[in-house]
Amino acid sequence: MAAIRIERHGNIAEVILARAEKHNAVSVDTLTELIAAGRELSRDKNLRAVIIHGEGPSFCSGLNIPSFMAKPQNMARHFLRPLWRNTNNFQEVAWVWRRLAVPVIAVLHGRCYGAGMQIALAADFRLATPDCELSIMEAKWGLVPDMSGTVSLRDLVPIDIAKRLSMTAECFSAEQGKVWGLVTETHEQPLLAARELAASIATRSPDSVASTKFLFQRAWPASENHAFWLERWYQLRLLFGKNQRVAVKTVQTGKAQPYLPRRIKS
Repeated sequence: MAAIRIERHGNIAEVILARAEKHNAVSVDTLTELIAAGRELSRDKNLRAVIIHGEGPSFCSGLNIPSFMAKPQNMARHFLRPLWRNTNNFQEVAWVWRRLAVPVIAVLHGRCYGAGMQIALAADFRLATPDCELSIMEAKWGLVPDMSGTVSLRDLVPIDIAKRLSMTAECFSAEQGKVWGLVTETHEQPLLAARELAASIATRSPDSVASTKFLFQRAWPASENHAFWLERWYQLRLLFGKNQRVAVKTVQTGKAQPYLPRRIKS
């Protein structure tokens, strides 16, 4: 039985964690299937947004350690970094969503611990139920957050908050996470809110949306000079694109015009 599945709703994809009986704990299969799903979706130029959510009582309760320890070679294989990438598989299962040229929305409920938290942090938006419980839980096992969380956290919270949560492994509510900047919004029905947000973004030029995602990811930690250069670079790429002309025509006519497949990849 697959650990995840992908459902398509027009040009929006939903990636669903499907190990409800295990609170969607990340197994070896979940790890490999999520990375494969991200790569598959990255090749779809008509894709406009991705929503990640979990079946059952939780989004994701963390890493399923027994599934990796059953065969120690699995741990080693996924921990080693391929020569062609800057991430190992434990990092790539989250970072693959940052690489995607469309917005990724994580929908959180129940438990969002450890590996689940780091996958959520790599999304562009995190919508959660008010009572969702979150934790950067690696310290409980005497470890550090090593699934790309250190990079995602620096974009979202001050370093003292990141250290506190990573050192204590404390659990906190989505409402508190929103105060800290780790949760974008809370909703009683976050999946419905995520679908509405994805549909709204899908009305804009896919090249503009992709460029905005990559611009902010690269400019946010950059120097002023480099950020200004990135603004000019992405703007020039859009000005010579067909989808920018489609956007102008939509404004001029007052009628939505169909956009062409996305051209911007990074």
